[in-house]
Amino acid sequence: MPRVKRGTHRRASRKKVLHQASGYFLTKSKLYRSAQEAVERALKFAYVGRKNKKRDFRSLWIVRINAACREAGLSYSKFLHGMKAAGLDLNRKILADIALHDDTAFRQLVDKAKAALEKA
Repeated sequence: MPRVKRGTHRRASRKKVLHQASGYFLTKSKLYRSAQEAVERALKFAYVGRKNKKRDFRSLWIVRINAACREAGLSYSKFLHGMKAAGLDLNRKILADIALHDDTAFRQLVDKAKAALEKA
């Protein structure tokens, strides 16, 4: 069986890790073992952060919709229930954008939701 020297593959993987760790403090950007630990830890935080970002935006949208609903004299939960009863299927991202930028259109949505709640 031929002898395997791990020269180019090993060098490439180490170079990749050290490149990812560039900008880290002291040995974490210079020494391979420290850099590898720091990069793995950073990638773990990045993975969790991507999940938290979705959670944070959803809660922001809900706060914005709730604030606009309260101005129109309706709670957030009743508004969403009315929207579903009226057959209006808009997600929270779009509703929050409408609430933030177009007050008259949001008032119309609130009126439709109120009308659907009175029917039901």
